[in-house]
Amino acid sequence: MSVGDDVLITGPTGAEMLLPEDPEANIIMLATGTGIAPMRSYCRLLFNDKAGANADGTRKFKGLAWLFMGVPYSKSLLYDDEHQEYKAKYPDQWRYDYAVSREDKNEAGQKMYIQTKMAEFRDELWELMQKPNTHIYMCGLKGMESGMEECFSPIAEKNGLVWKEFAKSMKKADRYHVEVY
Repeated sequence: MSVGDDVLITGPTGAEMLLPEDPEANIIMLATGTGIAPMRSYCRLLFNDKAGANADGTRKFKGLAWLFMGVPYSKSLLYDDEHQEYKAKYPDQWRYDYAVSREDKNEAGQKMYIQTKMAEFRDELWELMQKPNTHIYMCGLKGMESGMEECFSPIAEKNGLVWKEFAKSMKKADRYHVEVY
């Protein structure tokens, strides 16, 4: 190539990670590492940016947004100031939980991964997932997919379902959005 040559740049295509248009939707977000980037943009749209506001300044989003963020060390937690601000301004619409795997453990002494943290809220999350307006967004390490199965297989089975089939049905309904590596 020479200076001044045109360069064609392409990136991810498709609509896998777009937020639903329903302002009443519930959004469950799972992020590890750089997977926090799309979640941050969602949160900014839902709770901060002008594009997510009505003409009178009220927010268009009326559902629940719940972030589960996994990092190895607490010093790796990004955007905590923004998360605290959203919680202060929108306490009924914003929840966040951190899974710090090298520093925290659950009651059984296991490292605190995203699925370990989610297991603390398994019943509540399962109930949310039964609602047709609940969407799951997962971005980051591929291990989160098997973590979801580990976390939700027991409750799915208790309800006469197989987790993998339930997740497939959510995906088919455009409610289960995954971008992992």
